[in-house]
Amino acid sequence: MNATAEMTAAGAASANAPARNNIVMDCQIDKVFYGDFLAVRASTVPIEKNKITGFIGPSGCGKSTVLRSLNRMNDLIPIFRFEGKVTYHGQDIYDKKVDPVVVRRYIGMVFQQPNPFAMSIYDNVAFGLRLNGFKGNLDERVEKALKGAACWNEVKDKLKNSGLSLSGGQQQRLCIARAIATEPDVLLMDEPCSALDPIATRRVEELMLELKEKYTIALVTHNMQQATRVADTTAFFGVDISQGSRTGYLVEMGPTRQIFEDPREKLTGEYVRGEFS
Repeated sequence: MNATAEMTAAGAASANAPARNNIVMDCQIDKVFYGDFLAVRASTVPIEKNKITGFIGPSGCGKSTVLRSLNRMNDLIPIFRFEGKVTYHGQDIYDKKVDPVVVRRYIGMVFQQPNPFAMSIYDNVAFGLRLNGFKGNLDERVEKALKGAACWNEVKDKLKNSGLSLSGGQQQRLCIARAIATEPDVLLMDEPCSALDPIATRRVEELMLELKEKYTIALVTHNMQQATRVADTTAFFGVDISQGSRTGYLVEMGPTRQIFEDPREKLTGEYVRGEFS
């Protein structure tokens, strides 16, 4: 069963309009709140199929908030409130009848800090499969995921060892293997290299470029050089302080080369030139 069919089977309402052919997700934010704090306003971010969409901007601009809105991860925060619409293959994932657990099955997440579970390498990768009641060959799927995350050759002889025994870069690739084991459609990556050394960072970047052949990727990064290396499209978020607090909003979005070499907005140019942070 495909993603849209399963969400419909879970009780989701039909979307008002079909998705554009190359757009997997379309995030249309009116307002995002944490309690009374307006975190993000008036931003529309389309996510293209088999592309890497990078989110850049200064601290506090809402990059991670927007990313986590794409699979309803922010729903786990009691004071979070989303006003707007996020369509996935044309279907609004914030419809009250949509099960967020089903959403996250098709829109996976890799976090900033490598977070392997305190269990074996094998069980880390198999965790989501077991949780979702996978009935196929578990050994084959675990091996496939580890190969997909470019770490099979490094761990194939120590699958019973703790995932915590791996290096930082290996742990992050293990977490990527865990995320892709359930074969999601979209992969969200929230600063996946921020805790890694340059060598491990380069390996994860190479892996991202390999993964986009099969997956659609949205990436939050503080590293503008990383965005230029891996992102096909870049969304630059700024911070509005005119109302006395910090509210993030989309300033400009376009092909990565254009954003960095010929930005349309003055604020974008100042940021990519390092004139403010």
